[in-house]
Amino acid sequence: MAGTGSERAPAWRGGFGRLWSAAVLSSFGDALRTATLPLLAASLTDQPLLIAAVVACGYLPWIVFGLLGGAVADRVDQRRAMWTVDAARGLLMASFAVAVALGHASIALLIVLAFTLTTLQTLFDNAATALLPALVAPDALGSANTRLMTGQKITGGLLGAPAVPLLMAVGASVPFAADAATFLAAAALVASLRTAVPECRPRPAGGTLRREIADGLRTLWRDRALRGLCAATALCNVGMGALIATLVVLVTGWLGAGNGGYAAAATAYTVGGLSAGMANRRITARLGPLRAVLLAGAVQTAALLVMGTVRALAALVAALAVFGFMGMLWNVNTTTLMQQRTPAGLLGRVGSAFRTLAVAGAPLGALLGGAAATAWGPNTPALLTAAFFVLSVTALIPLRKQGIRVTVPDDDSPRALIN
Repeated sequence: MAGTGSERAPAWRGGFGRLWSAAVLSSFGDALRTATLPLLAASLTDQPLLIAAVVACGYLPWIVFGLLGGAVADRVDQRRAMWTVDAARGLLMASFAVAVALGHASIALLIVLAFTLTTLQTLFDNAATALLPALVAPDALGSANTRLMTGQKITGGLLGAPAVPLLMAVGASVPFAADAATFLAAAALVASLRTAVPECRPRPAGGTLRREIADGLRTLWRDRALRGLCAATALCNVGMGALIATLVVLVTGWLGAGNGGYAAAATAYTVGGLSAGMANRRITARLGPLRAVLLAGAVQTAALLVMGTVRALAALVAALAVFGFMGMLWNVNTTTLMQQRTPAGLLGRVGSAFRTLAVAGAPLGALLGGAAATAWGPNTPALLTAAFFVLSVTALIPLRKQGIRVTVPDDDSPRALIN
């Protein structure tokens, strides 16, 4: 598996094709909702703190329930959990769309909606992470992750967000009604899966969710490879929080490029990520997944240094395109490595630990980025982010020297060496 070019594409027929379709449909609906909720909040209040609370409640459940969602995902039939959650989210969104249409929307209702939807998402996403390796061949897992993430970026970044103004012109409730439809369609696709998946292992006598969560955290901590990948991801997300929170200030303030410049920067990042979706398979086949992650982190660091030192919009746009390209490369390969390394019975819990750390690091990074921009100027958060990426790459170097052994899905014995 180390740069042999043996990785193959997943079969579209059967389970993976339906899972991919469900994922991209949900991503389109998520983009509609994510872009519309702040706009609706701004129409209901002029207090920035209340508007920010709506956005924050879309992240908070990952910190509160992320580990619990992973433990539940390992206990239940993942397909059933996924379609049940999407059906519930679809009905919830449909009810909210009716409330908006009737003029009953309020900030309190938006906060409850954002919190509830993300709470359900913690179970859905962890179940999907645990289910994917059962739907594709081991040597197609990297390509499957690439196609999932690329499809989600296309529907979410290029189709979903631009469609919001058009749908809102018809009515404020229309984007939420469309989101409800995507949830229900995705639920039907997942429910129709007929691919046989491994049954959940019997739980030991006296087992509790708390103990199972602790088992997942213990596995993550004791396994040097998983611990290194998780630490690197957490460090990256602290930096990403600083960059995302202050990017608009960097573009409109330091560069003086206005809203048009900000739109160009965001588009460049999305296009870069889509380009990586098409090139990831060849790069990973040539370098191996861990080398690809190290390359991504190193190049992203260089791109961040350009963002923080070169005062020109063209340089920023080019740097963000490269940054987005390497970000997709990083995301696909770290996810694949985590899935390959983790025993099947612990995928939900280990995956939830990755996500929980990622979300927990982003708010911290946002605060650090805001403080740095206030104290030293709007370009300094990009340089701060570069420092966190250096730390992240440094955390991975010891793994490169020793290699990462892939765990067989149903036991703890090593199968192959990833370089």
